[in-house]
Amino acid sequence: MVESHFVARGIKDRRVIEAMLKVPRHVFVEEAMAAQSYSDTPLPIGEKQTISQPYMVALMDLKLLQLDGTEKVLEIGTGSGYQAAILAMMARRVYTVERIRSLALRARKALDRLGMLNVNIKMDDWY
Repeated sequence: MVESHFVARGIKDRRVIEAMLKVPRHVFVEEAMAAQSYSDTPLPIGEKQTISQPYMVALMDLKLLQLDGTEKVLEIGTGSGYQAAILAMMARRVYTVERIRSLALRARKALDRLGMLNVNIKMDDWY
């Protein structure tokens, strides 16, 4: 997925590529979707939400941010936790807010499974 979808489309930052290789996307989707988890497409995660397309995560959230590893990053909308995990590989700390409790709990479980201790999830709805 990384070579065909990222490098071929201009993502050349070694840190971005390494982060994308190290975070197993299947951990952040339902077991029934695991076989599709390495396609470059968004996938449903429940609650009418999706896990982002990997290329979009690599391009918008990582390549354009140009993180050097010292930052504290705020993410709005934790969703599956996949983007937070990728960010956690590239920043010192990630703070993420999710309004849907079931998604926040599932994301925390996936992040804990991978030992992502530098990600803090807050459940909140400002409506």
